[in-house]
Amino acid sequence: MLNARKKIIVIALGGNALIQMGEAGSIAEQFANTRKSIEGIVHCIKSGYDVVITHGNGPQVGDLLLMVELSQGKAQELPLGVCVADTEGAIGYMIQQTLVNRLQKERIRKCVVTILTQVIVDKDDPAFKNPTKPIGSFYNEIEARKLMDEKGWAMVEDSRRGYRRVVASPKPIEIVENESVKRLMEAGEVVIAAGGGGIPVIVEKDGSLEGVDVVIDKDYASCVLALDVKADYLMMLTGVDKAYIDYAKPNQTPLGAITVKEAERYLAEGHFPEGSMGPKIQAAVNFIKGGGKCAYITGIDKVEETLAGKSGTKIVP
Repeated sequence: MLNARKKIIVIALGGNALIQMGEAGSIAEQFANTRKSIEGIVHCIKSGYDVVITHGNGPQVGDLLLMVELSQGKAQELPLGVCVADTEGAIGYMIQQTLVNRLQKERIRKCVVTILTQVIVDKDDPAFKNPTKPIGSFYNEIEARKLMDEKGWAMVEDSRRGYRRVVASPKPIEIVENESVKRLMEAGEVVIAAGGGGIPVIVEKDGSLEGVDVVIDKDYASCVLALDVKADYLMMLTGVDKAYIDYAKPNQTPLGAITVKEAERYLAEGHFPEGSMGPKIQAAVNFIKGGGKCAYITGIDKVEETLAGKSGTKIVP
């Protein structure tokens, strides 16, 4: 059993944890941003929480896919699933090293472990027939049609900036390595898992796992992982300090504490788009309905204030 004396929190770092708006995304910038982003995590550890960390990987996967495209004919092409695995390891390394260094300064003796995490999706998920998640570079119409013919890619025009490849984003069902995460937590370690939503896999008829070239939403995967480890809290860190209804409109309203029923009503009314706040709110609802105590949506620099009830959006039963 997991340590019953401590409360468990799963903290999901958003994309701006590593790359800020307007930055080139160099490794030096990503390490600098990571050092800032772990302050809230360190606060949770010092406060006695058992911590599991998840993170996004959108910009990093985009860069890796661009490298793959530029190296065509010179190196073997990497499928999307492998690119997810590569970035999960690389980002885990950055968070892991940064957090270890900080904990040493705080004289906290804890190991930090990154687990390359496979996440099971249903091969019959309707998302496979309706790819909607844009990834990779922009192309003009002629290039896009050529890629659709030669590689069978699905492509759509993206905000008049050109055409982009779109892939399926099926819902996560199960974390393959969830028992390993639990055992490390029992040993008192900090675990980094389900990075970028995890490496997507399906289960074949014989029970074997097979990778698929799709992407899994990081917040949905974080919810599944949080329920697997019986976390008390799920905290999703993003670029805003709270969720809002009528966001970016003159009458926008910040949300403090809301119930699951209210969250579902706001979702149904279309306040939270699928491409931004929608998955976070739905993940919070799923977590509470699955047995979690409460979920938070807040800014990366607002963790301490949010746990103290002074910031963030809190979703409760």
